Amino acid sequence: MRAVLSYQGSHFLVSLLDTSLLDLISIKTMVNPGSSSQPPPVTSGSLSWKRCAGCGGKIADRFLLYAMDSYWHSRCLKCSCCQAQLGEIGTSCYTKSGMILCRNDYIRLFGNSGACSACGQSIPASELVMRAQGNVYHLKCFTCSTCRNRLVPGDRFHYINGSLFCEHDRPTALINGHLNSLQSNPLLPDQKVC
Repeated sequence: MRAVLSYQGSHFLVSLLDTSLLDLISIKTMVNPGSSSQPPPVTSGSLSWKRCAGCGGKIADRFLLYAMDSYWHSRCLKCSCCQAQLGEIGTSCYTKSGMILCRNDYIRLFGNSGACSACGQSIPASELVMRAQGNVYHLKCFTCSTCRNRLVPGDRFHYINGSLFCEHDRPTALINGHLNSLQSNPLLPDQKVC
């Protein structure tokens, strides 16, 4: 199958048949003329092997994808977050900040998030956000409540009574001020910023 995805501003959309909507692209079934299931002719001057934009290898598979003005192995065009193969999920896919995303991860990262849980200011849909326990934060506001150091992907943090704490400041948070309220609320285990 040749899935055709087309760049539409900041995202790509995939659909089965309906091309009436602005961002909808139809998926056409097409056999790759260079696939191993059909040996190339002896004079292969007319046969142009497609190179995968993901891995750089020749696409000899029976089926291929076309997205972002490039060809892809179906296994190589994946969501940067959840690794879903975008040609198989049949939903919208997007690109932003150098990432290729499925619809769910695009909305999770860039969707209209409302107000920041730390500063209370609005978060525009175009801005990256951090989330913890259902709360949404500006990247700059996703900080330890004690030392104010920004928590970044790979950092472990603790969410205690609505406040974020880095691993270093968790013991202090438990002793100072948060201990009484923790007696009635269960302590959530440490979490990792992803």
